[in-house]
Amino acid sequence: MAAMGDRLTEQLTGLFELGDHPLALIAERVERQPGLTLRHLTFRTKTGEPVRGILCRPDSDGPLPAVLNIHAHGGRYDIGADELMAGRPALQSPMGPALAALGIQSLCLDMPCFGLRAGVTESAAAKAALWQGRSLAGQMLGECRAAVDWLAADPGTDAGRIGCFGISMGATLGYWLAAVDLRIRALAHECCYADFAPLLETGAHDRHGIYLTVPGLLPLASNGTIAGLVAPRAQFIAIGDADPLTPPDAVDLALQATRAAYAAQGGRLVLHREPLTGHVETAAMRAAVLEFLAAELA
Repeated sequence: MAAMGDRLTEQLTGLFELGDHPLALIAERVERQPGLTLRHLTFRTKTGEPVRGILCRPDSDGPLPAVLNIHAHGGRYDIGADELMAGRPALQSPMGPALAALGIQSLCLDMPCFGLRAGVTESAAAKAALWQGRSLAGQMLGECRAAVDWLAADPGTDAGRIGCFGISMGATLGYWLAAVDLRIRALAHECCYADFAPLLETGAHDRHGIYLTVPGLLPLASNGTIAGLVAPRAQFIAIGDADPLTPPDAVDLALQATRAAYAAQGGRLVLHREPLTGHVETAAMRAAVLEFLAAELA
């Protein structure tokens, strides 16, 4: 069974392009706010493209736990990394200050086609990648892996306490990344946990952007199986049954696989499910996710 899991992890590592998209830090500017230090980072991809990163750190000495905040999509290509400090409509409030209040620093990067990288459209970037046998999601995941590399090596980070948070696009990228990057000690995601097969049957898969198209993924593993690879590390899942991206049948199917993995491997799996909630973080979700991350990382 372990050998099968190792083989799947190896296959997903290739499919998700982990290690294929390194980032090098080339510039940094520090900004002080009451109780906070913001590090405005500029990375460079292997093709020379600049990538903006924002790190929010509470005023505290010594290495701190860290959360990689993978931003959402929501059709808001203008937001990108600004989600960390300015929030977005789907969130209760910005996560950066909320995590800092718990003594946790957080990092958010502009994903390709978002924020300061919005000059290239999602459609153009996805097609260019697909024609080369790759995917835009793979580029995103590869850059998220590079962000974890940087966090783990930064003197201000306790490399043994790195977590990941995301809503919507950030949720899917989060559990795909955590499934194969064992450095992520705790994972929290909201509003995008569901198996894709039932979505294909109803046509609901077309609500996802083309960025998420990863050729060959579904014959390899379902999302429930992929999320199960996070076990025995802690995982928090929040969904609303009225969310068109997480219909109950697709969530229940995913949960069968994920729960089976945690039953076999052990570890903490938390499900926060709201029957009347759509594609949005509620106050109850926010309280639960902060409690989870504080318990696992702070």
